Amino acid sequence: MSSEHKHSFPPIEDGQLEILILGSLPGDRSIAAGEYYAHPRNRFWPLMAKLLKQELPMGYSQRKEMLLAAHIGLWDVAHSAKRKGSADVDIMDAVPNDIVSLIGRNRQLHTIAFNGKKAEQLFRRHISLPDDSIRTICLPSTSPAYAAMDPDRLFEVWRSTICLNK
Repeated sequence: MSSEHKHSFPPIEDGQLEILILGSLPGDRSIAAGEYYAHPRNRFWPLMAKLLKQELPMGYSQRKEMLLAAHIGLWDVAHSAKRKGSADVDIMDAVPNDIVSLIGRNRQLHTIAFNGKKAEQLFRRHISLPDDSIRTICLPSTSPAYAAMDPDRLFEVWRSTICLNK
């Protein structure tokens, strides 16, 4: 299988973010659906609902609204990249999103959380924060490819690290 040029989606943001969660680049299932974390075994949306103490919304627009109501945004570090399949390890020639501009639009932003190590690596390689007022943290990936961590442990790590005051 040859590498294909793939693109991320626009950010989920409204100018009121306090926390920004960054992935690397959408997987093939997400790209096909036009939705972040569309793979049925990805644990992102169930995890966020549990962290926010809400029922998991069925529709994608309601899921986005759930995040924004909690002042949480979502985006990917890579605007585009070459990749065969969906594995982060296969990402090549990444072109970053303009995360610095998003930060400028969201003055209350205090935390950037990376959904997995590849997102953090891409960020550190391509993005320079304007100052050190924004905390950055790397969280275990919610990807089905990283199923080594049991869902309860994943929840505990995210809960204790991301510091949601909701």
